[in-house]
Amino acid sequence: MAETGFLDRARIVAPPGRSRWLIPPAALAIHLSIGQAYAWSVFKDPLGATLLQGSKYAGTLSGLPFNLAIVMLGVSAALFGTKVDHKGPRWAMVIATVCFSAGFLIAAAGVALGQFWLVVLGYGFVGGIGLGIGYISPVSTLIKWFPDKPGMATGLAIMGFGGGALIASPWSSAMLTAFGGSKSPGGLAQTFLLHGIGYAVFMSLGWLLIRVPADDWRPAGWDPASVRAKPLVTTANVSAANAVKTPQFWLLWVVLCFNVTAGIGILERAAPIYQDFFRGDTPAKTLTAIAAGFVSILSLANMLGRFVWSSVSDVIGRKNIYRFYLGVGAILYLVLELAGNSSKAVFLICAMLILSFYGAGFATVPAYLRDLFGTYEVGAIHGRLLTAWSVAGVAGPFIVDFIADEQKAAGLSGTALYHLSFRIMIGLLVVGFVCNELIKPVAAKFQEPSTVAVADREAA
Repeated sequence: MAETGFLDRARIVAPPGRSRWLIPPAALAIHLSIGQAYAWSVFKDPLGATLLQGSKYAGTLSGLPFNLAIVMLGVSAALFGTKVDHKGPRWAMVIATVCFSAGFLIAAAGVALGQFWLVVLGYGFVGGIGLGIGYISPVSTLIKWFPDKPGMATGLAIMGFGGGALIASPWSSAMLTAFGGSKSPGGLAQTFLLHGIGYAVFMSLGWLLIRVPADDWRPAGWDPASVRAKPLVTTANVSAANAVKTPQFWLLWVVLCFNVTAGIGILERAAPIYQDFFRGDTPAKTLTAIAAGFVSILSLANMLGRFVWSSVSDVIGRKNIYRFYLGVGAILYLVLELAGNSSKAVFLICAMLILSFYGAGFATVPAYLRDLFGTYEVGAIHGRLLTAWSVAGVAGPFIVDFIADEQKAAGLSGTALYHLSFRIMIGLLVVGFVCNELIKPVAAKFQEPSTVAVADREAA
């Protein structure tokens, strides 16, 4: 007898007439919460002033919880992607809620006990598992609800992950100020504790509201045959096991990895980068406040880019939009290096666009996968692809943090801390651009047998 428990997929099949526009808010409840990860830079200085005080590599070490969280995001998404597809989004969202909230509680205990390794274990390992499962939990569901607008649908939900820091950054800063957490271990522990409780409550709204469409459901007026009219888009299906055997999967893996590396290095160190660029004669307290605002602005760009650019991809195609992300992104990094700190406006515009492309790359990739591999196990394929994020989550922050620490130890300061990092990012984006150009339609031999037969009949 099939399971009919509260978390089972069969319990959340939508009844006839249910609006599909009720699904994105459920996804947003999860993604706005786990998107807090993008505000981690707010905790870097407080950790450096408390648990890591006196360490030469405080900047690098304070990024370890974030780095591990991103690694575990990719690993858990890859390991549990197929189970998420088959068990359903409610099951996945509950697991994500438990792990992500527990991560903060463990981190709070680590700060209170003066044990930095517990912060890494809690936020990075346990919380990172919640990040991965929570991130992919609504993706295949949204694509099934919006087969006519997959880029817009995934962008609408995944923009929550980018926008999570827009809420978390000022909220975290306010709590740190109220509890004295910027220099007090007790205050930092209280901040982590309240984060764990607050996110547990908010994420629960997602798994209570989520629904999946019936197998025979279609949007009114949508003809599945219209999908074939677009380049690189297939009506066939490829399993997750076969997808990883295709060159298209690995080319797209490199595209995502390098696009993420180029953006996450800035995002993870956003507040310190702004302070290093524009320290000048600005009072330290004022500069800190402005830098926190800069984090929020980048989070807004990250969030809006996910919806705007991924929606544009429904019109111009996924391959064309990635040409834009990667090509223009490389030019923007070059402008940042050449302009230095000569203009705050130029710095801000370039950084915002880079982060909008970074976020848009995440929002567009599920639709790109759906175009190439179909909807059969797109969630599982997406989970495996997110291992690229794991690599980038280590590479991006490490490149920027480690080089900045080394340059600072050599007596350099200001913009000089980042010249080499920016040149590396330019090179990675160029390589990603070339890989995107090499992506072609998936060969019929990788498709599921039934869809191969259909494709053969249509070709005849």
